[in-house]
Amino acid sequence: MQLFMGRREFLEISLALVASSNGTAPNVHFPTNPRERLAVSSYPFREFIANPARAHSESSKAGMTLEQFGETVVQKFDVPGIEPWSPHFESIEPDYVRSLSSSFQRSGLRVVNIPVDESVHLCSAVAGERDSGMVTLRRWVDAAVILGSPSIRVHLPRGNGPDDLRCATDMMKDLANYGASKDIVINLENDEPDSENPDRVLKVIEAANTPYLRSLPDFCNSMLINGQSEYNYRALQRLFPHAYNISHVKDQESENGKIYRVDVNQIFAIAKKADYRGYFSMEWEGSRDPYEGTKGLIEVSLRNLT
Repeated sequence: MQLFMGRREFLEISLALVASSNGTAPNVHFPTNPRERLAVSSYPFREFIANPARAHSESSKAGMTLEQFGETVVQKFDVPGIEPWSPHFESIEPDYVRSLSSSFQRSGLRVVNIPVDESVHLCSAVAGERDSGMVTLRRWVDAAVILGSPSIRVHLPRGNGPDDLRCATDMMKDLANYGASKDIVINLENDEPDSENPDRVLKVIEAANTPYLRSLPDFCNSMLINGQSEYNYRALQRLFPHAYNISHVKDQESENGKIYRVDVNQIFAIAKKADYRGYFSMEWEGSRDPYEGTKGLIEVSLRNLT
């Protein structure tokens, strides 16, 4: 059985490589109506949504299922997109994912991306850890297929020693090739200030050189690197040309009690100049109620896209 699986995966990757060499690229027909380009991430609502991976909820309020949150997105925010965070999934077994997909469809929702936060070690010195990590991320690619999501977001792996960037590039290209075989894009976000700073993200994307490995520009994350708004705007000017289907909208971030703010209007102008045509997912960060904060982000997004 193991031999068969290995051959099958080899064929899938080989086909993806051939497709890439022939110029094949993802071809999502993005909506042009401003409201239809918007989505809501489940991440800011982690206080309210149950996290099945934890024995105890983060909050006594966390009793909502991901399916129920999907209904909330339509009822409270009147947008058609959802970005479900991986810890909010009860499972990635196909039967559960198919059930989740049916629930989203009944609510009139499309999945625009899946942010995947898994504890994997793709650049481990232990081959077994590398292999098991890749298997886990491939299962999320398969889940994206079932959900009709055009992409997943993964974390850029750390490495050890002088081959740090080489390992990260090789692993991401491997995953992107698998994604290509399923027509699923792999997104890298400017998330962690150290391992996922814009320079490192872009070096890996450019070195991998495949249309199935793209950037996910977050409006404010790069502020955590040095607190300089101009640096954040320059980073986004470099990231948006490599983006395909997803960007995270927020107007602030906080760290160690300090709040960093950005000009959302200026960032939408950057996205427009880069001819970005994908989705914008609201990922509110702040002390305000996430429902109120998300509604505010939707309003400013619509003003900029209309």
